[in-house]
Amino acid sequence: MNEQRPRREPDPPPQQRRSEMRVRPTGPIVPSANVSGHALMCVIAIMSFLACLTLGGVSMVRATAQSWQSQISREITIQIKPDENLDMEKALADARDLALTFPGTTGGNIIDRAATARLLEPWLGGSLDLDELPVPRLVVITIDENNPPDFPAMRKALTETIPEAFLDDHRTWVDRLVAMANTTTMIGTSVLALVFSAMVLTVVFATRGALSGNRHIVEVLHFVGAEAGFVASEFQKHFLRISLKGAGAGGLLAALSFAIASFWQSQTLATPETDQATALFGTFAIGYTGYLGIFAIIIVIALLTTLTARLTVTRTIYEIDLIRSDPGRTDTYQG
Repeated sequence: MNEQRPRREPDPPPQQRRSEMRVRPTGPIVPSANVSGHALMCVIAIMSFLACLTLGGVSMVRATAQSWQSQISREITIQIKPDENLDMEKALADARDLALTFPGTTGGNIIDRAATARLLEPWLGGSLDLDELPVPRLVVITIDENNPPDFPAMRKALTETIPEAFLDDHRTWVDRLVAMANTTTMIGTSVLALVFSAMVLTVVFATRGALSGNRHIVEVLHFVGAEAGFVASEFQKHFLRISLKGAGAGGLLAALSFAIASFWQSQTLATPETDQATALFGTFAIGYTGYLGIFAIIIVIALLTTLTARLTVTRTIYEIDLIRSDPGRTDTYQG
């Protein structure tokens, strides 16, 4: 009888390999969402909005001034004062014909009685009778801007032929418009400089505040060998995201404001309010150049914020190194 062999137990299944431990993703040095970050984003958005509004306003005023300057530079006006012994219609025609004899003039237009009454209607009312008032009459002469006529000679010829005629070449108004445009540009540039300066100071203090809250992290990273460039790049990325969001929101709001104002102006033409606003500020449309300027301001604010944050962090890490080498300087740099 064969000896019965003990039954062999099956080999236990091979142990499953222990899954590799996953390394938890490293978080940013500066928290991506915190109170100071949201506050800084709001401040940057407000400054970007103000900067874009300033740029758009300056561009509108300059465009309006240039339009006025161009219109005035293309025309001169001959004013004829009424007189009892003067045939006004003949004097107007003679003044126009005499002015057109000078080289540099391209056309002439006599402002008729109805047009003169419409010009005076806002001040004297609609029931104006030109025969009852000594209202001067006008002749508008179009000139070549690149080759203007000899104004002193034309003025002398008009005075000798028609003593009641007075030539206005608008040079005084042109000089005033140029001065106004230059002053507006200087004011706008100064406001932009103030906005950028305030933004730089805000970013400096916000960066220092973020460093103060995370100083221990920065010191540990620096102690284990993290270079200053690595820590600065982390803060740089953090503030770049904040500045892009804030500046983008402010610039978009400013562009939307100009678009709404332009739409409102186009829908309310021929109303007293719109006419007065158009006469003072011109059209609220800033054109493609204005929107490109808003986009450029967004980029400049983002780059300026990023550069300021990097320089501030680098300076702070430098101070940490100085304090580590000489603890006696702690009070100096922390103060």
